[in-house]
Amino acid sequence: MILSLRPYQTEAVDALFDYWATEPGNPLIDLATGTGKSLVMATVVQRLLDGWPDMRIAIVTHVAELIEQNFQELANLWPWAPAGILSAGLGQRNTHAQILFAGIQTAHNKVDRIGHVDVLMVDEAHLIPPKANTMYGRFIADLRAINPDMKIVGLTATPFRLGSGRLDEGDDRLFDKVVYTYGIADGIRDGYLAPLTSKGMTTSFDLSGVAKKGGDYVPGALQSAVDKDEVTEAAVSEIIGYGRDRRSWMAFCSGVEHAVHVRDAIRRRGFTAEVVTGETPKDERRRIIEGFKAGHIRCLTNNSVLTTGFNAPAVDLIAALRPTLSPSLYVQAVGRGTRLAPGKTNCLVLDFAGWVRTHGPVDDVRARRPGKGQGEAPIKVCPDCHSLVHASARQCSDCGHEFEFEEKPKHKATADSAPILSSAEPEWLPVTGRRFVYHDKPGGTDSVCVHFGCGFVTHKMWVCPEHKGFAKQKADRFWLQHGGSAPTPKSVQEWLDRAGELRPTAEISVRPNGRYFEVVGVRAAAANDNIPASAFDAVDDDIPF
Repeated sequence: MILSLRPYQTEAVDALFDYWATEPGNPLIDLATGTGKSLVMATVVQRLLDGWPDMRIAIVTHVAELIEQNFQELANLWPWAPAGILSAGLGQRNTHAQILFAGIQTAHNKVDRIGHVDVLMVDEAHLIPPKANTMYGRFIADLRAINPDMKIVGLTATPFRLGSGRLDEGDDRLFDKVVYTYGIADGIRDGYLAPLTSKGMTTSFDLSGVAKKGGDYVPGALQSAVDKDEVTEAAVSEIIGYGRDRRSWMAFCSGVEHAVHVRDAIRRRGFTAEVVTGETPKDERRRIIEGFKAGHIRCLTNNSVLTTGFNAPAVDLIAALRPTLSPSLYVQAVGRGTRLAPGKTNCLVLDFAGWVRTHGPVDDVRARRPGKGQGEAPIKVCPDCHSLVHASARQCSDCGHEFEFEEKPKHKATADSAPILSSAEPEWLPVTGRRFVYHDKPGGTDSVCVHFGCGFVTHKMWVCPEHKGFAKQKADRFWLQHGGSAPTPKSVQEWLDRAGELRPTAEISVRPNGRYFEVVGVRAAAANDNIPASAFDAVDDDIPF
């Protein structure tokens, strides 16, 4: 089997090695659910061993299905790889393979048998608890006692912890930097993921008085508040109303008993349904999941045990019946519906639990910090089709309903018309001026910060003539695209000294990235355009930035 990487997968691998070429830290790769983390990991492993044949690598995660999937992806790419599996759930206990795929539950107390590891890769890295006295904490500490120079690479679709806070922030952080991000909106835009749409529901939950601990609701108290017969029946009525023409439903419930009650209510309406919990026997779980994937079971209910490592592409309806304050849990659950499947046009999220109100668009979630605001995201419900739309929207993106405004809405830099996704197409802007600034990075590699003037607004991008790999390629492409002569500059100072060779930039393409815009494309002025570069450019070669 010949496997070829998608462009963003190649960029992710290159970004990792570019980072290591300049910094000795522990990087994190952020790839949306369904975009192929397993192949990225396999490619990184093969590239590491191509360069350093004696290197020892361990790939660790928590779900048997993921261990098996990651191992198989490497076998597809490299059939003779020196790889083995350490997982009680899979019945394999290899501790000596050069490339070791391990389950943390099995491996955490066997470091004395595993021995020296050069690179530890953690799949679903958001599940690493911040505390040291945990399976992951002890496992990593014991490995570093053997090899203090061990590097750790994290892969995740949610670069923040299940509670709150980013994985690359804080005194207790394990990872130093997110080196590459390819999100849900990117995957949908490029045709690799299925679009999402959401509905605000008539049925809701009364969470007043529900205790919180560790950044989320206390499980027992949450189930007591949510698991009420009349509420369950009302919610199931809405699920069936929206789901009759959809073929594969998943319901995320607020506990084991709640998941059973939702399953029973759906069965009473004449639809096939099963439940999977942490207590479901392994053989029964496999039978249920295979039946669900084959289309023999319409609805699968669970108590949040299928949020990671579960791959059922046909899922086209998700019922959010489990309120959560965890942005990671929200993104992971919604990600179960983003994979492509024949005949599937999108995935509908029925937001009983207020996920969108609590966390905002799934592709622009902000990890909450303790003590910061806990208010709701600015959204409203369409009175005609009950879709969730941004509070500033004048028209419903699903049904076209025109909203009335009693007063002029406040202006925003970016407006989201469908909060489950904040994706926006890049916009081309004319450039009226350009300035090159020396970016002095203490302890790192210097670069050129390019300031593009677009009317009254300035947008910035960085070009890196002193870097290697993909970053250097981007800098060279910018230089040659703007008419600069070869060889291209090898240093920031040479770039600034030769800036007069470059034609002006005619346009830049920008798109929202969180609270800011990022430059994602440039177009140079044509050679016959009469724009004198001396009147267009400014160079600051003595200003640290």
